[in-house]
Amino acid sequence: MEPTGPTSRPTRSARQSTRPGERHPSLGRVVADELRRAILRGRYKPGERLVEDRLSEELAVSRIPVREALRLLSAEGLVDLQPRRGASVTEVSTEVAREMVEVRALLEGLNARLAARRHDPAAVAELRETLRKGNAAATAGTVEELVDLNSEFHDRLAKAGRNTILLDIMRSLRERTSLVFAANSQGRAKEDWQEHSGILAAVIDGDEELASLLATRHVFRAAEAAFASAIPRADDAGG
Repeated sequence: MEPTGPTSRPTRSARQSTRPGERHPSLGRVVADELRRAILRGRYKPGERLVEDRLSEELAVSRIPVREALRLLSAEGLVDLQPRRGASVTEVSTEVAREMVEVRALLEGLNARLAARRHDPAAVAELRETLRKGNAAATAGTVEELVDLNSEFHDRLAKAGRNTILLDIMRSLRERTSLVFAANSQGRAKEDWQEHSGILAAVIDGDEELASLLATRHVFRAAEAAFASAIPRADDAGG
C-alpha cells in the first residue's frame, strides 16, 4: 500500500541529508531524494505544480540544484516537465495506471517466488522485523510511517530474491506505481499488512507457488482499492 500523507512540506535543509564523513552526492541528487520522498508520501499530489522558487525556499538551497532534481525526477517518471509551464507531479491516466499495475503484480510475484526459493535466513529475519513494525503502525502509526514501512517491506522482499536486475527494475516501477496507490487511505493498512504476513509465511515455508500467488494478488487488491477511492484522473476529466 502507498497511502497519502498530510499536506505539510519538507522544511529541513536538503544540505543536511548526508551524514558527516559520508561521501557526498551532488546537491541536486540530495534535493531529488527529498522531493522523491515527499511525492511518494503524498505531500505533493498528482498534477500539483512544483515551483522552483518555492522549493528553493523550503529546502534552503538555490534554484540550480532544484532544477537538477526536477530533471532527475522527470527521468524517473515522477515529475512532468513542460516548456513554459514548468514542473508538476506526474498525473497517471487510469489506462496507464492499470498497465503499470499489471507489470508490477507480475514482477512482485516473481520477487516472492525467488525469495521463497533462496530462503535466506538473514533476509527473512529483516522481513520479520519490518512486518512487526508494520503491524504496529497499521494500528497506531502515522501515514508517513506506513508509507516508509510498506516500501521497506517490498524492498527487502526484492533483496531476499537475490536478483539484482529485478531489484533495480522493481524499485523504479514501485516508485511510479506509488502515484497510483496514493489514493489509498489508512483504512486499508491492516488488510495490507495481513497480506504481507501471508506472503512472508509462504516465503518462510519455501512455498514458491503460494508466495507468488499471494504477492500478485496483493498488488491487484491494493490497486483496485486505490482505483475505487481515487479522484477523477486526467483522462476521466477530459484531459
